Amino acid sequence: MNTFYEVLQLLKKHGTIIYTGDRQLDLELIEEELRELHSWKMIETNVFQQAILILRKERQGQM
Repeated sequence: MNTFYEVLQLLKKHGTIIYTGDRQLDLELIEEELRELHSWKMIETNVFQQAILILRKERQGQM
């Protein structure tokens, strides 16, 4: 996983689509959903870590 799009596809694979119209809020909700999926052991730790790093890069690009 290397792109934000791939993170969104991962969530979609697990039945989650997030779009509020507010980019910052979307990023927060995506991170929360990733944390839940990881805590439920639905995604592996390395996938979770990659997704979180991608989200951090997206947040930095927002500023």
